[in-house]
Amino acid sequence: MKTRLFTMLAAVLLSVSAFAQNFDHEVTQPAPGGNTPDGGPQAVSNITSVAGVPLVRLNNGVMMPRFGLGTQVQSLEGPNQRQILNETVNGMVISALQSGYRHLDDAMFYYNERGTGWGILESGVPREEIWVTSKISGNLADAQNAFNGMLERLQVDYIDLVYIHHPAGTLTDILACWRVMEDEYKAGRIRALGISNFDNRMEAFNYILQNAEIKPQIAQIECHPLAQRTDARPLYADNYDMQVECWYPLNHNRNDVNNPTLQQIAQAHGKTVYQIILRWHIQEGLCPVPGSTNPAHILENISIFDFDLSAEEMEAIRGIDMGDAGRSFNLQYGNWGFGNFVDYEYEHTYTPSAVTENEDINTDIEPVRIFTVNGKQVNTLQNGINIILMSDGTVKKVVVFK
Repeated sequence: MKTRLFTMLAAVLLSVSAFAQNFDHEVTQPAPGGNTPDGGPQAVSNITSVAGVPLVRLNNGVMMPRFGLGTQVQSLEGPNQRQILNETVNGMVISALQSGYRHLDDAMFYYNERGTGWGILESGVPREEIWVTSKISGNLADAQNAFNGMLERLQVDYIDLVYIHHPAGTLTDILACWRVMEDEYKAGRIRALGISNFDNRMEAFNYILQNAEIKPQIAQIECHPLAQRTDARPLYADNYDMQVECWYPLNHNRNDVNNPTLQQIAQAHGKTVYQIILRWHIQEGLCPVPGSTNPAHILENISIFDFDLSAEEMEAIRGIDMGDAGRSFNLQYGNWGFGNFVDYEYEHTYTPSAVTENEDINTDIEPVRIFTVNGKQVNTLQNGINIILMSDGTVKKVVVFK
């Protein structure tokens, strides 16, 4: 009996120690805004934990939410679809922010920065409480002008994280882009610097690390249970103390939802397979940024902070790794360019009327029903967008700024 009790206690302690890991990074890089007396525009940032999402301290001391929304909608990126693309992303962003997300992952080559910016403005969530990420191509001839355009399209005066999106172009071009990012970091218009997909071109990674004045805080890679990237992750995290962020964490191309190991674990917890995958990312110390256009799925994805995977379940998931064979994208980069960015118009079709927190709805039509953007009926106006259904069947949208 004593032996059995000791074994059970050891298993519990092992499980607790796995969940109690401190994923923060040692502060080795200068803080943003160092060339300004007040820290620059980014000094107003007020990132806190919301909806149970943990924060991670980056290697420059900046705190970042470890879970976010990926805003790319690749099926709508065609030149003739920019209006519907940005309307769609506008709704995604509002839905995510009202569901507790405070981390948005964007890129200039997603052609949706304008919709993201409007979504931030209409969500009712203050800009300084949101972690905004965007990405710039390393082979652009005028990286400074490109960065200025990102600020304009997002309607912000600083961006929390800027990645070099792809290690495409010459090494000289990539470093020139990095220098612009470093300057903006020192001016307080960027809070953290990152590299994306550089594990697919190690010469570019080494060139940045050898020549950068400010080393990257974050590395973004494809990572999910079928391609767990056990070579790339320690390269970044252990050797250079960078936080690893994961794009495409749900790997829809490979239909992970049918994996028997993941299904069994999901059934045991009363969760979906996708929630199990995202919880695995969190407990591995990673930062997943899943994307969805569906408000119900957006809410489902963030609802992963009310349970833990056991040490045995984590090991079982590690056992389904297929290595590089499990990757959905494995593009090899070189000195070639990555396309030309062509700016676009977004004719915003809805600007809600702002009311104060205590202002009554002015209508002669009774009764009314109030819904949040996620379709939940509420009794009073909520912070952000409210959808009001009148008794005559008409619909009114009102945004509340608290």
